[in-house]
Amino acid sequence: MFTGIITAKGTIAQVDETRGDKRFVIETPWDMTEVPMGASIACSGCCLTVVDKTKNSFTVDVSAESLSKTNLNDWVVGTKINLESSLRFGDELGGHLVSGHVDGIATLESIEREGDSHRLKIRVPQNLKHFIASKGSVALDGISLTINEVEDDVFGVNIIPHTWEVTTLGGRQVGDKINLEIDMLARYVARILGKEAA
Repeated sequence: MFTGIITAKGTIAQVDETRGDKRFVIETPWDMTEVPMGASIACSGCCLTVVDKTKNSFTVDVSAESLSKTNLNDWVVGTKINLESSLRFGDELGGHLVSGHVDGIATLESIEREGDSHRLKIRVPQNLKHFIASKGSVALDGISLTINEVEDDVFGVNIIPHTWEVTTLGGRQVGDKINLEIDMLARYVARILGKEAA
C-alpha cells in the first residue's frame, strides 16, 4: 500500500526487452542498501518488485499484463518517473490509500496556469468515468490528488507549486498518457451498485 505522496523522482537507466518480461533499471536518489530484495516500490503509480539493486539503482520486471494497463511501454532511457516506497504500519497517511494497481491510462487534455498553480484537465477511459467524483480522490502517475470538477469523462485537478516541482507533472505536455488508479472506496461502491469497470 502507498499514500500517493511522492518522495523522489527516478530515471530509467536501462531497458531490457530480450527477456520474457520487460526489465527496467531505475536510478534513484535513495540509498538502496537498506531496501530489501523483493520490496515493493510504486513507480509512477505502478507497484513493482525490486529484483536486483545497487547502492543507487534498482531493477524491476514488468509483465505483459502490467504493460497493457499502464504507460510503462513509453518508458525509455532517460524517462523521469515518480517514486514512493511502500507504507509501513504507523506511517502518516498524508494522501489517500493507493494500491499501486493501475486501472487504465488517462490523457492530459489541457494545462492552464492559475495563480502560482496549474489546472489540469484529464480524460479517462469511458469504462472508468463513473468512478470519478467531484471532491473524490484519484492517483495520477502515483500522485494522490483531489478531483475539483467532473464533466462526463473529463475531470480537473489543481496542482500546487510544490507538487509541480517534486513530481513528474511539471514535465508533462498536452496529449501525454498518465497512469490512472481510481479510489479504492469508489471501486467498492461501484461493485455494490453493479457498475464494475469492464
